[in-house]
Amino acid sequence: MNKTKIEWAERTWNPVTGCLHGCPYCYAARIAKRFGGNMDMDYLMEHENGEPGKLHVLNGPLVFYNLEPRKAPFPFGFEPTFHRYRLKEPAKMEKPQTIFVVSMGDLFGDWVPTSWIQDVFDACFAAPWHTYMFLTKNPHRYVVLDEMGFLPHEDNFWYGTTVTGPNDTWRALEMPRGVHTFWSVEPMMGPVLFPLLPDYVIVGAETGNRKDKVVPEREWVELLSKFAKQSDTPVLWKDNIRKLYQDLPALPALRATSPKGEAKEVAAKPLLIEPPPRRRGAGGGSEGRESVKVDESFDPSVASRQLPL
Repeated sequence: MNKTKIEWAERTWNPVTGCLHGCPYCYAARIAKRFGGNMDMDYLMEHENGEPGKLHVLNGPLVFYNLEPRKAPFPFGFEPTFHRYRLKEPAKMEKPQTIFVVSMGDLFGDWVPTSWIQDVFDACFAAPWHTYMFLTKNPHRYVVLDEMGFLPHEDNFWYGTTVTGPNDTWRALEMPRGVHTFWSVEPMMGPVLFPLLPDYVIVGAETGNRKDKVVPEREWVELLSKFAKQSDTPVLWKDNIRKLYQDLPALPALRATSPKGEAKEVAAKPLLIEPPPRRRGAGGGSEGRESVKVDESFDPSVASRQLPL
């Protein structure tokens, strides 16, 4: 688990990496390609339990050799990979953190086995003092898991989806009910035309130097600001968009009490503000679920449930 400069999280945790969406602006794919490691494919196949070229499962980190031995964080590049050995990381960190879960992939892509998702949820239940942020471009998977009774409804679980412009409006309609939800409007590629906002909205501009890079227009920003004001929805305008439009509203109000009283640090972490009222609805949720107790014998690598893929 790593510290992060992402404004809305304190740590990133990647028990699963890789994605098959193929988005042209994806920063994670660029990172995976850059830091994948120069490894022999025959060696990789001998040390993983997945399907070559499809899904990969690692029970321990792989090492590549350049000038000196180094762990390969993305040995299969951006192909979907389950790093089982990372599941215990949240339980080892005693200080409560806001954790972006699977920042280097999409945990809820259709290609991800349900058993992988359940193992990640179990690891989260083993460390309930953290706040877990999930983000996907396939929010219907949330709904399917909720109908199956597998989607946690606890207050420290937040479910987000990426809404980059008008072509993503359908994602807003696919979000689950009865849980904390948020949108990541990043990169902002067009106007967001859907006025019914979730509990929280994060907005940012495209980064990098892509040839067809899109710069958010003033009208797009003003429309989303209008919707947010009408619904009293807090919005985090990231630094890269505030540089374009410096008159954007200030960050939402903070809690009266904050860790160490460091307002600047806390202001950069939006989920440390008071959460909005719950909008509970019908669905499977976590009622009746027996949470995993935190103890040294807990091993998320052996799933306690047999779930369909």
